[in-house]
Amino acid sequence: MVNYLKSKWMYYAIAVLVATVAAYESVWLFLWLGVLLLFCVYKRLARGHLIALTIVSAVTFSYVSWQLDKLYEPFSVPAELIWTSEYKINGSTLRGFMKDTAGRNIYIIYTFSSEQEKAYFGGMQLAGQHYFVTGNIEAPDLPAHEYGFNMQNYLKSKNALGILEISSWHYIEKDTTIMQKLAEQRFRLKQHIEHTFPESLVAEAQALLIGLQENVEYETSRAYQKLGITHLFAISGLHVALVSFMFFQGLLRLGVRRELATVILIAILPIYGVVAGGAPSVWRAVSVVEFVMLAGYFRWRVSLIDALAISFIGFVILQPGAVFQIGFQLSYLATLSLIFSSRLLASMPNWWAQSFMITFVCQLLVYPLLLVHFYELSLSSFLANIVFVPLFSLVILPFNFLLLVATYLPIPIDTWLFSLYEPCRTMLTKLIMFLQSLPYQMWIPGKPGVAVMIVCYISVLVTLYYAEVRKWRLMLPVLLIPAIVVQLIPYTNKNLIVSFINVGQGDSILIELPYRKAVYLIDTGGLLRFEQEAWKERNDLYEVGRQIVVPYLKGKGIAKIDTLILTHADADHVEGAEEILREIAIREVHVTPNSLEKAVMNDFLEEVAKKKIVIREQLAGHNWEIGNTVFRYIWPTETDYEGNNDSLVLVMEAGPFKALFTGDLEKEGEAALVSSAYQDIKNVTLLKAGHHGSKTSSTEDFINAANPQLTIFMAGKNNRYKHPHNEVVERFNMHGFKHLTTGEVGTVIVIWDGENTHYKTSNRYFEQ
Repeated sequence: MVNYLKSKWMYYAIAVLVATVAAYESVWLFLWLGVLLLFCVYKRLARGHLIALTIVSAVTFSYVSWQLDKLYEPFSVPAELIWTSEYKINGSTLRGFMKDTAGRNIYIIYTFSSEQEKAYFGGMQLAGQHYFVTGNIEAPDLPAHEYGFNMQNYLKSKNALGILEISSWHYIEKDTTIMQKLAEQRFRLKQHIEHTFPESLVAEAQALLIGLQENVEYETSRAYQKLGITHLFAISGLHVALVSFMFFQGLLRLGVRRELATVILIAILPIYGVVAGGAPSVWRAVSVVEFVMLAGYFRWRVSLIDALAISFIGFVILQPGAVFQIGFQLSYLATLSLIFSSRLLASMPNWWAQSFMITFVCQLLVYPLLLVHFYELSLSSFLANIVFVPLFSLVILPFNFLLLVATYLPIPIDTWLFSLYEPCRTMLTKLIMFLQSLPYQMWIPGKPGVAVMIVCYISVLVTLYYAEVRKWRLMLPVLLIPAIVVQLIPYTNKNLIVSFINVGQGDSILIELPYRKAVYLIDTGGLLRFEQEAWKERNDLYEVGRQIVVPYLKGKGIAKIDTLILTHADADHVEGAEEILREIAIREVHVTPNSLEKAVMNDFLEEVAKKKIVIREQLAGHNWEIGNTVFRYIWPTETDYEGNNDSLVLVMEAGPFKALFTGDLEKEGEAALVSSAYQDIKNVTLLKAGHHGSKTSSTEDFINAANPQLTIFMAGKNNRYKHPHNEVVERFNMHGFKHLTTGEVGTVIVIWDGENTHYKTSNRYFEQ
């Protein structure tokens, strides 16, 4: 590893990275260039290289800033736009990127007006087609919370200037460039695979052969994630290397001279990169192979680390925003780890040891980055990759190429091959689904801060150094101590934290007791799904539990919930429950009496049965205490379930801090609480308003009794019910009661530090 620190191109690549990020984020990040220069002085690099590094950084910063300035130039519609190859049809919507005549990316949303229109656009390749469009330029929505999908960051990573919702358009012309022709061939391959491969093999073939993953089901993708082998179901660097090797050896077997075979491969690889989808991992592998082969052909002295650095610089210059793409980051980091550890890998005594060490080294260098983006790490990946990497590389990938070739032959050999391969592949899928279902595979420490991530990377580099010099005993403590610190950090927080998660039109409230002594989740959010025409149904359903609540829990390092409280059986409160149960351990569930009989609870009950989780029906009067925090249910008082007014109502008290969570309680239930539980509801610090701020709740008598210091309305932005209703908001305003709506400000986090109450929303911090 130490020898590779002499690579001057690596330092230029780091300088380009620092300058690019500084141009996007803050010029103060240029201070890291000073750190780099000091390290170069320490490594005794020549003064000329130090000057060159400074110049490269300044030029890169100026260039990227100029590119960003172009994005900020005015854009208006109507305008002529050109489709790129990045687009997807899902349900009744077409989404993707188009370019304006200045070459700037715009994210497009278009809603089909009919099934015929959808079929028309789905049956042709759009890349390179020019349209004259009209529509509305929309600002990206705020993320639901700090761990959720951030559309603004996605646009930044794609160098896009904004979002355009198209209302109408008409076709102008189609490009006749080489790139358009290659995109057309890729589209034809996609259709050919769909028409000739068995349905169960289509998604795999499209993913492995042309880098298209739109038909991969979520359950399959998640199974590969849990086993840490997601990279095998995509076109990766290993994939490109294998294809290059097979193609090169094939030419040699046909009698082509080595020099000519090299030239042909150099010419073919970029074409393959386009047809394979052009993901960062593809272009990284293609460009590195190209540099190495060109160097060999012209007898240049270019090391692998230099080739990787040159590839990195070229990629960033062409697509500066790529530095923010997780695929780009992981691809270059994983390759860098293998290059740095090449001496260690070569010293392994056998193939199994080498396979394990390759997996270990790759996972080691990318694990802090995986935690930053995904908040979890697959522990089973170290063993799974030893088995599945050679299986996919030496069997599944070559066999898919063989199947593709067979489908073009005039004799029906493909039918025989499919009958042989499909049952075997089905058995493998069942094995993968079984393995991913095994417990304790995922480590969920949460998202580390910048300082913690730096410490983790220092420990990783020291570990790799100790491995190379054979100081095995020092490796384990150096690696594990920072990881243990990451795991324990949430348990050092002395505050009581209540998070009102922005799940749109619905409720989900997370309660964390001091020092993480217990974690409770009140409701899970969900969607009210309405019947619609079959052609409008999405391939992948939007799921609040999976896409909003679970990332929030994992981002905070929560792998287990002590009690899940489902206030009542409405979809916007419970529909996401089974999605959470699949990912997060639940000790027990509290429900209001007889609510389990409702149809909306069926999927949840199936998952509960699989996990063997205890369900307890609760009534007013049940209470418990953890430390100095007391919980008690004050509603309902009867076992008959009729709807909103039978919601579980919970009071939480920690010294002078009192919180009241009312579910969807309406005016009849509120009146009963005023008369029967006045002492419990009076003078609360924090109130979760009933029924999303509907005019059927939050009566004058109730809010006067509660006298809340802060009220949260959990309602979606621009929701169809117009919650919270104006008259309710006006009622709170009239009394001077502070209130926030999650659909407007995002997730609200309320913090009680034992003396004062604070809250924050969308990175803004307030004190009561």
